[in-house]
Parts: sequence; C-alpha cells; structure tokens
Amino acid sequence: MTPKQSYLSCLDTLKPVRDALDVFNGKWKLPILVSIMVGNERFTDIQHSISCITPKVLAKELKDLEEHKLIRRVIINEYPVKILYRPEPYAESIIPIIDALKEWGLNHRKKLFT
Repeated sequence: MTPKQSYLSCLDTLKPVRDALDVFNGKWKLPILVSIMVGNERFTDIQHSISCITPKVLAKELKDLEEHKLIRRVIINEYPVKILYRPEPYAESIIPIIDALKEWGLNHRKKLFT
C-alpha cells in the first residue's frame, strides 16, 4: 500500500466517525438520549434524571437531538398542555453503540483501578 492509499483509507474511516461524534458531542447528549430511551418523557423528568444539567442546556440539547431525528417533541393539547419527548425508531440504532461504550468503560475502569 502506498502512503497516499494509506492516507485516503484513514480519511475514509475518520470522516464518518467524526460525523457520529459531532452528533453526540459534549457531555449531555448521550445522557439525555438514554434518559428518554428508558422512559423519561417530560422535561422535568429528564432534568431530574441527569444531575447538574441546567434547564437552558437541556432545552438546547433536546432541540439538537430533535434536529438529528433521534427524538421527537410531542405536544398533547389538553389542559394543561403537555410536552413530551420520545425516541424516534432511528434512535434504537445507537443502542448497540451505547452498550459497547458501557462495556468498554467498565473494562477500562477495571484496568485502571486493579
């Protein structure tokens, strides 16, 4: 393999990885998505399930996740109006990745502290 082919091969891998990381950048998007996927639908329930997140940050991150078509905002017109956040079916595609990250994190923690 020539150096040029190696360089292109690296970019072929890194570009989609970078795209994925851009969707989940920061420390809040994955916890928010996990919270919604385990059944927390209301803004306050999501906020209480994630320690130290401010309402302003949560609102921004929810909008970002909605733009990426991972969650949907559902408005229920009754009194009082309810706003719920639910995972889109597409969000299920991230479950194996979250599981793999969890397993890697557990193994890494063992390696560091044993």
